[in-house]
Amino acid sequence: METTAKGRKGAGEVGIQMPEAAAAEETGTMSGPLVAAAADGAYRGGARKGSATSAKWGRWDTAVALLRVAAAVSSLLSLGLMLSSEQKGSLSIFGLQLPLYSKWSFSDSMEYLVGISAAVAAHSLLQLLLSVRKLLKKVPIIPSRSHAWVLFAGDQVFAYAMMSAGSAAAGVTNLNRTGIRHSPLPDFCKPLRRFCDLMALSITFAFLSCLLLATSAILDVIWLSKF
Repeated sequence: METTAKGRKGAGEVGIQMPEAAAAEETGTMSGPLVAAAADGAYRGGARKGSATSAKWGRWDTAVALLRVAAAVSSLLSLGLMLSSEQKGSLSIFGLQLPLYSKWSFSDSMEYLVGISAAVAAHSLLQLLLSVRKLLKKVPIIPSRSHAWVLFAGDQVFAYAMMSAGSAAAGVTNLNRTGIRHSPLPDFCKPLRRFCDLMALSITFAFLSCLLLATSAILDVIWLSKF
């Protein structure tokens, strides 16, 4: 009898404990109120951290995309205004009427500005298209540090190039407007007012594009320091 009872008791204990052991082996986790509470706290903390990171990425991506839009627009305006700067006129020197014809392609500085503006516009539009594509896919615009370094280098190079081109063109424009002192060379911008105004606007947008690229490079540095 004792053997039978013990056998039944042992069978009952095995029958009660086996499901718990099997569940532990299948899930590979521990059960209990403390473990459940810890897991719940970790999940909520992760969710809060993920939400904050997602919000930060959203603000960052929006700022980067807006800068790309502004840089593309300003460089395209600089390019378009310079390409349209062309005018005919006449100038009176010592009673003689001299025909004048001005065009951006007559100056090496203007050609330099046109080339750099076109390069900056292509760079900005390419980065803008890539940014929009990533925003539509809901992924970060800057996915890695190596990508951020590439953007930083490109923004720096084009910002300095645009500053150089704008400065060179500004020197020629100022010479046309003021003439040369102690010489009979007059102010060519009086008979060619439209030509000089278009050049001035083009140079203004060139410097604005340089400023936007420099701001974008600063954002790249901030991204590298924080992420």
